[in-house]
Amino acid sequence: MDGSYKMANPVCETDLYAPIKQFLQAQGYVVKGEIGAVDVVGCRGDEPPVLVELKTSFSLSLFHQAVDRLAVSDSVYIAAPHKPGKVFARSLKRNIALCRRLGLGLLTVRLKDGLVIPNVDPGPYVPRRSAVKKNTLLKEFAKRTGDPAMGGSTRSGLITAYRQDALRCLGYFRTNGPTKASIVAGATGVETARRIMSDDHYGWFERVKTGIYDIAPKGKTALQDFKTELEKLAA
Repeated sequence: MDGSYKMANPVCETDLYAPIKQFLQAQGYVVKGEIGAVDVVGCRGDEPPVLVELKTSFSLSLFHQAVDRLAVSDSVYIAAPHKPGKVFARSLKRNIALCRRLGLGLLTVRLKDGLVIPNVDPGPYVPRRSAVKKNTLLKEFAKRTGDPAMGGSTRSGLITAYRQDALRCLGYFRTNGPTKASIVAGATGVETARRIMSDDHYGWFERVKTGIYDIAPKGKTALQDFKTELEKLAA
């Protein structure tokens, strides 16, 4: 499907109607607006009708309405203005994924010239499993010591298995001075100690010589900030 229509910047749902209508007419549909509770209805021969819900932005109510329309036809689209910028692009990507899961189509209308962009067509959704993501999740679950992060917590300061290993390395420097990474790895049991201290994701370590590390000022602060977690890891 493709089509375009010249129009002013849309400010309400009715501004989307003309370009959507022309877009569907170009595909051979007879189009009418506000049929029952449906914003746009297109009919072509004996095919199931195409239903389109118009909104000036994506919202939960828009998806609720569109899902309700699936009781009438399998060919249900949502339509909203297409906006420039990275923020909208990220939002559009997420909403395309949601439409696929719900079996909905998604159309956007470009504001500057009314071009109708078919982002995804309605259809049954078959989820594609990611073995990599699954293994990453289970690996983190198995490696994390205890249950240090309450569900629903913000990501900032989250106690991951990686942070726990970094804390184990940090704890070593409480009573030791500059040390070779291999010795830290052996003393703490953290096989990746060298990489953790070299990458220094948290700013806790500093390299004093090749292969030799010490605690940085931020690391000293972290000893206090994560005192409780350090005690748990040492137990």
